[in-house]
Amino acid sequence: MKDFKDLTVGICNDHAGVEVKNFIVKKLEEKGVTISNFGTDTTDSCDYPDFAHPMALAVEEGKCDMGIAICGTGNGISMTCNKHQGIRAALSWEVEIARLAREHNNANVVGIPARFISIEKAWEIVEAFLSTDFEGGRHEARVAKIPVK
Repeated sequence: MKDFKDLTVGICNDHAGVEVKNFIVKKLEEKGVTISNFGTDTTDSCDYPDFAHPMALAVEEGKCDMGIAICGTGNGISMTCNKHQGIRAALSWEVEIARLAREHNNANVVGIPARFISIEKAWEIVEAFLSTDFEGGRHEARVAKIPVK
């Protein structure tokens, strides 16, 4: 598995993702990853776009190499991130989905469904996502067609 300690990773979450975020942040910090926390730290009800947009912007602008977006289903926060032209957020509930999103789609944000997977599974997904490279090749032309111009 590739070492990803030199990455700067943005992480955002709503109230449903606090516990998962805290676990992932701890694991990443243990590996020496620089974290930019754009999420809430309380379980008080809040709106995921308020956290997704600043994180997505940081990834678009190159302030963060990759992003992690967490909400109850992972859908809303991923959809919000994907409104940014430079973001390819992939909702991932299995390790292989996260790995293929990186290899084939050059995803730069992973969406995590906090209410539907275990914390340990969330970590496995993040670890696979961050340690997998884009294959390029035949996938480059497809990825180039994703943004609306």
